[in-house]
Amino acid sequence: MDFETVASIIREAAAEEIVPRFKNLSAGQIREKRPGELVTEADTEAERVMTRRLRDLLPGSFVVGEEAVAADPALLKVLEGDGTVWIIDPVDGTANFAKGNARFAVIVALVRDGVTVAGWILDPLGERMVTAEQGAGAWAAGERLAVLPAAPLAELAGSVKRSGRLSALVAKTGRKGSAAHDYIDLVTGRLHFAHYNRLMPWDHAAGVLIHAEAGGHAALTDGRSYRPRAEDGCLLLAPTPGTWTSLQAVIE
Repeated sequence: MDFETVASIIREAAAEEIVPRFKNLSAGQIREKRPGELVTEADTEAERVMTRRLRDLLPGSFVVGEEAVAADPALLKVLEGDGTVWIIDPVDGTANFAKGNARFAVIVALVRDGVTVAGWILDPLGERMVTAEQGAGAWAAGERLAVLPAAPLAELAGSVKRSGRLSALVAKTGRKGSAAHDYIDLVTGRLHFAHYNRLMPWDHAAGVLIHAEAGGHAALTDGRSYRPRAEDGCLLLAPTPGTWTSLQAVIE
C-alpha cells in the first residue's frame, strides 16, 4: 500500500467531486436518507470514486463506505472478520456542507484483520491533511503531531454533545458537527478531549488511530478498547490515561 497514493486519491476526489459542489447544491442534490440525516450528491459521488480507486489499489480488499452501508446495512459485517477493508466517510459533516458551513472533511481508514493500520483526514477547504500509520506517528505537512499535555479539569477544552455538569468543571465544551474536525483539533492543539455516543466506524476508525499515534489515550467509557466497527457504548478521548479517568468519572 502506497501511503501517499492514498492521500492523492482522497485529495483528487475532494477536488473533483466535493469542493465544486460546496455552496452550489440544488434542492435535488440534497435528500434525507433517514429522518434528520442528510446526504448530498457530493457524498455519493466522492464515495463512488474513492471506492473504485482504493479497491484497485489493493486488489482483494473490501470497502465499507457510509453511503453504501446506508443502502445495504449488511456491509458492516465485513468489519467483523479478517481481511483488508477500507472505511470511507466521503463527507463528514454533511449537514454543515449542505448549509454552506466549511466544517466538513473526508475520512479514510485502512483496517487489516480488525485493526486500524492507517488513517487519513482531509479538510479540503483548509487544505489540511492529518495522517497516521500504525507505529509511525501522526503527521501533517511533514510535522509530527502531538496531543496537548495533561492539565487540570478546569483548564480543559472538549467536544461533547451534552455536557451536563461537565461544562461547569472544564474551561470549554461544544460540538460543531464534524468528528473529523474534532480529531484534527485534538492533534493540533485546539482540544484536549472529545466524547461520542454514536460510534459508526467511518466517523472514528481513522481518528482514533491518529489520536493514539499523537500520544493520546482513548477507550469506551466502560473500559473496553475501541474497535473499528459499529460499537455500542460511548467513546472518550483524552491526552493521558489520568485525564481520561478524571473525565470519565464526571461524564459517567
